[in-house]
Amino acid sequence: MSLLLAAVAGPSLAGTGLVFVSHERSDNIVVLNRADEVVGQFKTCARPRGMRRTPDGKSLIVACGNDDTIAVYDMATRTLVKRFRDIPDPETFDLHPNGRDLYISNEDDSEATVLDLETGEVKAHYATGPEPEGVLATPDGKRVFVASEAANLVHVIDVESGKIVKDILTATRPRRFALSPDGRELWVSCELSGIVDIIDTASLQSKGQIAFLPKGMRREQVTPVDLVMSRDGKTAYVALGRANHVAVVDVASRSVKDYILVGRRPWGLRFSADEKTLYVANGLSDDVSIIETATQKVRKTVPVGMVPYAVVIDD
Repeated sequence: MSLLLAAVAGPSLAGTGLVFVSHERSDNIVVLNRADEVVGQFKTCARPRGMRRTPDGKSLIVACGNDDTIAVYDMATRTLVKRFRDIPDPETFDLHPNGRDLYISNEDDSEATVLDLETGEVKAHYATGPEPEGVLATPDGKRVFVASEAANLVHVIDVESGKIVKDILTATRPRRFALSPDGRELWVSCELSGIVDIIDTASLQSKGQIAFLPKGMRREQVTPVDLVMSRDGKTAYVALGRANHVAVVDVASRSVKDYILVGRRPWGLRFSADEKTLYVANGLSDDVSIIETATQKVRKTVPVGMVPYAVVIDD
């Protein structure tokens, strides 16, 4: 049965600037407009976590962990158009540049799978360490990286051969990725070490680390999760989890320039298309902090659903 988006009018969402936030506990997606107002919501399958928009802007892909489902919504009509069932506990994913192959972390099965969005076939299985989460496909489509939280590993999938060609040891509990614009560095948040590990993508070796400690925080409170990097490669932002801050990092010097106080347990980040705004999903305060990157200040905090996880913007 179709699930309809409530209270958002209009025939198309393309370029609207609407912000979509998934929620693990209220099983819905809340929608904000450009004025930072909640303008609608729609129910999803159980425990929606990872989300992304397809490159053509027509569809929203959602991973629903407790329903073992990948759901696809039409963004113009706000209806559910496809369900791919029997995808065990999907958490996050990335879409290969071919626009067809979805690389998914299957948290409870200790594997990553590849779902063909056209046929619905699960066409590959890759064994990982326990609790895989972050997934990143490189822009050239040659590699896919998968983070295993419990094994402290980043698995490197060679797409052409269909094999894992390297397991890279990281600091404790790797969660998410950011790739530098030149493709030379892979940044990995390591939650329980309170750091970001930096991997050289040519050698597939660790080449450095960045540690975080906002004023007044204990080291064990610093639990980085999501991270994003500006298109010019100069600035990165890291959500610090239990420390309730977002770190602002100068990429060239690998130094922390600032800490921005946000809500409780920030773990999802997303830039607007112009990078003037950074949206922060705060998992334990059930809200979204909206940061103006020019001032590095929170302009507004908006209550949303229960346990917000991921943010997607229709820019």
